[in-house]
Amino acid sequence: MKIKLKKDKYRKARGGTSKLLDLSCESCNTHLFYYQKDGPGILKRLYLDRIIDFKNSSEDNLVCPNCKDTLGVYYVYPKEKRPAYRLFAGEIAKEIVK
Repeated sequence: MKIKLKKDKYRKARGGTSKLLDLSCESCNTHLFYYQKDGPGILKRLYLDRIIDFKNSSEDNLVCPNCKDTLGVYYVYPKEKRPAYRLFAGEIAKEIVK
C-alpha cells in the first residue's frame, strides 16, 4: 500500500516534518491504523484528518476492535478546532514506518 503524506498548513506550523506511524493496541498488539505525525514531540492526540485506513465512527471513543479497551476519547482540539482523539497514556504502541 502506497501512502502519500499530506503537506498543508498544519504540517508547516509544526516545523514542516512528518513521519508515518503504524499504531497498534498496547494490550493485545492488534494493528489499528496508520497515522501521519507532524512535527516533533510525543503522541498526545490523533487528528482525524491524519488517520489513514480507519474503520471507526468519527464521534465515538477510540476502542480496540479486538480487546475492546478504550484507547482515547473523541474531542475537538480547541486551538485549531480540529476533531481528534485524546489518547490515554500507555494504550497505543507505535512503530515508525516512513
